[in-house]
Amino acid sequence: MNITVYSTNTCPWCVKVKEYLKGNDVSFKEVNVAEDRVGAMEMVKKSGQMGVPVLDLNGTIVIGFDKEKIDLILNLK
Repeated sequence: MNITVYSTNTCPWCVKVKEYLKGNDVSFKEVNVAEDRVGAMEMVKKSGQMGVPVLDLNGTIVIGFDKEKIDLILNLK
């Protein structure tokens, strides 16, 4: 599964979602949209959102730390 987490250094929900994925042994690519302008534009194009976190789970977009949706898509718990 191809997983990308769009985040910033100052976002507490970004930290929570990354810790959650790591805690479930889910590997992911992180794109820091505060430092990566191309990544930020990619995130907005995919999600229509300026806020973070945004997760791309194999093409399925999850906005925010929506634990239930993440669990469902990744078959966790």
